[in-house]
Amino acid sequence: MTRRSLMGSATALALLMGIAAPAFADPDAALAKLQETVLSKGPSGEDPSPASDVVLSDEELAKIKEMGATAAIVMHYAGNDWSQAQINGLQTQFAAMGIKVISVTDAGFKPEKQVSDLETIMAQSPDIIVSIPTDPTATAAAYRAAHEAGAKLVFMDNVPTGFVPGTDYVSVVSADNYGNGVAAAHLMAKALGPDGGEIGLVFHAADFFVTKQRYDAFKATIASDYPNIKIVEEQGIGGPDFSGDAEKAAGAMLTANPNIKGIWAVWDVPAEGVMAAARANGRDDLIITTVDLGENVAISMAQGGFMKGLGAQRPYDAGVVEAKLAGYALLDKDAPDFVALPALPVSKDNLLDAWKQVYSTEATDNIKASMQ
Repeated sequence: MTRRSLMGSATALALLMGIAAPAFADPDAALAKLQETVLSKGPSGEDPSPASDVVLSDEELAKIKEMGATAAIVMHYAGNDWSQAQINGLQTQFAAMGIKVISVTDAGFKPEKQVSDLETIMAQSPDIIVSIPTDPTATAAAYRAAHEAGAKLVFMDNVPTGFVPGTDYVSVVSADNYGNGVAAAHLMAKALGPDGGEIGLVFHAADFFVTKQRYDAFKATIASDYPNIKIVEEQGIGGPDFSGDAEKAAGAMLTANPNIKGIWAVWDVPAEGVMAAARANGRDDLIITTVDLGENVAISMAQGGFMKGLGAQRPYDAGVVEAKLAGYALLDKDAPDFVALPALPVSKDNLLDAWKQVYSTEATDNIKASMQ
């Protein structure tokens, strides 16, 4: 039975009763269309500019190399594949521009640690800071001090409260996080099949712009496109042990709702915790989707395990764009306020190609072996 014929038992029952069948989206068509546009707006509602528009000429690169500029990379958290890919993209592009990276920090998702990192870095007077704030309000004063001391600020995903693009910072670069949340919803629906069912959500309980976009997008897409799917429980996690927190949340969810067929997790590390909870509860049939392509969730997908699909960011490419935008600032060249890279839906069918798009390298040996 195909999705275009009888759409599962709900549709069949509707037809037998002589009433209008519920409308369902076609996940495959929706996923294909998703890669043609960016759905996200910037932190202040800015329209996205394409990454392909951020270009430095050979003459501009030569001018930047003559400056002998320095840069610091101030991460919110460096313990996942996404962060490492961002850092790799930044370091590769900075090296090509003759910009020396003097520090890379990891705040462990703690605002107070990131404030301390910024204060320590400013003692070295970097020309450029590329960063992602852990908390837009709690870190704002530290970023303000860095800006006033002369550092050019380029942000990933999130911006400090009260900051104005082009005045307080150069630009912000992000994936289409809303689009990736939409992708994860369509992939969940595809894996559940025409009968749908009950699902749960594990979201990020923090004031964090991009993770909220994913959560809002997933919920909105399920509500609008898939009336056969019901969200029966949601649990927020705050970290810093995101895998452990997600395992506890998912375990409680599965115990309280034994009919749950699937769980969405806000990114790959919490998804690893959901997988652990599924194993502990004997739920080998649980369907999981998420956002972000990490090695552990990729291995599960390759093996045909819990992970059925995800929306991937393009963090290496984002890092390259961020470094180029820092070059714009050094040249006093006008920069777009918000740059976004399109969502990348990933399933087992395109996993190896997607890994190369995301990380600019071949899939790991563990992933390749799991595909065989």
